[in-house]
Amino acid sequence: MKTYNVFEEQDWISKIQVNHPAVLRRAEQIQARRPVKKEWQAAWLLKAVTFIDLTTLSGDDTSSNIQRLCYKAKYPIREDLLKALNMHDKGITTAAVCVYPARVCDAVKALKAVGCNIPVASVATGFPAGQTHLKTRLEEIRLAVEDGATEIDIVINRTLVLTGQWEALYGEIRQFRKACGEAHLKTILATGELGSLTNVYKASMIAMMAGSDFIKTSTGKETVNATFPVAIVMLRAIRDFFWKTGNKIGFKPAGGIRSAKDSLAWLSLVKEELGDEWLKPELFRIGASTLLSDIERQIYHHVTGRYAAYHDLPMS
Repeated sequence: MKTYNVFEEQDWISKIQVNHPAVLRRAEQIQARRPVKKEWQAAWLLKAVTFIDLTTLSGDDTSSNIQRLCYKAKYPIREDLLKALNMHDKGITTAAVCVYPARVCDAVKALKAVGCNIPVASVATGFPAGQTHLKTRLEEIRLAVEDGATEIDIVINRTLVLTGQWEALYGEIRQFRKACGEAHLKTILATGELGSLTNVYKASMIAMMAGSDFIKTSTGKETVNATFPVAIVMLRAIRDFFWKTGNKIGFKPAGGIRSAKDSLAWLSLVKEELGDEWLKPELFRIGASTLLSDIERQIYHHVTGRYAAYHDLPMS
């Protein structure tokens, strides 16, 4: 991917302003929409499954629960439910699994054991705060890639945004890009900690100029995570960047997306703001740990007419 020198774009970046009331009005429109129903809903929910980065980022992660996560990534919806929808032979899996760097080897091994070739994504660079030394953050990326991660979800140092150090932010992300090698770089902006929608737009642009393959809303650990207003700003930054450069950059909302209804709203937003060409795993992901359970529950209800008990839909 071609990258751009932020020094040459400094005047343009400094003049950016986001129309906050207009963004809020657009967000209200999205939230007021009625979701699709019946067969259309089932189809869209199955599509949503293919965008999920199935995630576990807990302090008590072990090789056993990583194995369960990877099995669920390979078989996200019960086979009999897929057969009822005539979708059992479509190879539906989640888009990736996302884990801490120390668990990358476990995930690679578990996916290989179940015959699944979906990517392993690893958070890195001092996740979630991004406040460790730069040398440590770079080494964390390299180690995750060495262990088999093919996608790296990095976090930015929010201090650089809040103090307007755009050149320094660009420089750090460029180093992260280099450390990733052939792995995809997904840049987490932690939008709930950036102070304003204007900062969200500027950080989005800097991240894309520096070579990010995706921009991502949140770590899931902030007080405020993925929201429609910040998503609209990020999606329009992606659109503007595409118009300016011809490069298509992916979008990943994460944090607080737990219900099937939520996932449909996010798909609708991306479709309307960027078009159908962005509705594929190469350009759209949803970071989630519990969303898949609710989607499977809604598919179960669509097929059987009743809601599943907890034991009907185990994690694996």
